[in-house]
Amino acid sequence: MLLVIDIGNTNIVLGLYREDALVQHWRIGTSKSRTVDEYGMLIEALFRNRGLELAVVDDVIASCVVPPMQPVIDELCRSYFGHSPRMVGPGTKTGMPIQYDNPKEVGADRIVNAVAAFEKYRSGLCVIDFGTATTFDVISPKGQYLGGAICPGIGISAEALFSRASKLPRVEFSRPPQVVAKNTVHSMQAGIFWGYVGLVEGLVQRIRREADFPLRVVATGGLAGAIAEATDAIEEVDPFLTLEGLRIIHLRNLG
Repeated sequence: MLLVIDIGNTNIVLGLYREDALVQHWRIGTSKSRTVDEYGMLIEALFRNRGLELAVVDDVIASCVVPPMQPVIDELCRSYFGHSPRMVGPGTKTGMPIQYDNPKEVGADRIVNAVAAFEKYRSGLCVIDFGTATTFDVISPKGQYLGGAICPGIGISAEALFSRASKLPRVEFSRPPQVVAKNTVHSMQAGIFWGYVGLVEGLVQRIRREADFPLRVVATGGLAGAIAEATDAIEEVDPFLTLEGLRIIHLRNLG
């Protein structure tokens, strides 16, 4: 089986594939203070909880946007799976031309998402990933990565509000009953939730204006579903887009 690992600033998402079928997936917190063995024991426990042994893993591919985590993941895979993982980065065959001033600057997760989305839809695309940062990535109908935008994620934006405004309480991210709220909690939720929906709608509108081709808007990431329910700007939600992109890139680098 193939183990795919997406290492983000907040979470690490793991997926286990049997050929092209995602058979298991897990999400754990990213912690630069965890040791290799702590990660190894945690992953082994996750496997065993699903009736699996680590020995079922034949190969590993990973994308990482947290540089200090790369040596940890490398040693983890060598110690627990018997070989280094394939890390998505410069030199990896993606099958997608990168039309960026410096292609090495593009985060691996953004390219992985773009590869998966184009493989699935074969059209012009805007891929929105709701992670620690929210990224908007544009792919041409010919399958070229054209660039995009990076915004503070919903969690970062909310945390800034909680920490910098002394009298405001910490509130749950959720859709409030109305925009013109009648209490402080709902007022904050209205600003955070509908403010972010407005950000998405505004950027998608401007991206459509700049693009000289029709594009489909696809969202992924933890809060993609909640935002998509509140706007017509997002046409598809694919929670496993990054994992699927890693699987596709793995296949393109075999041999």
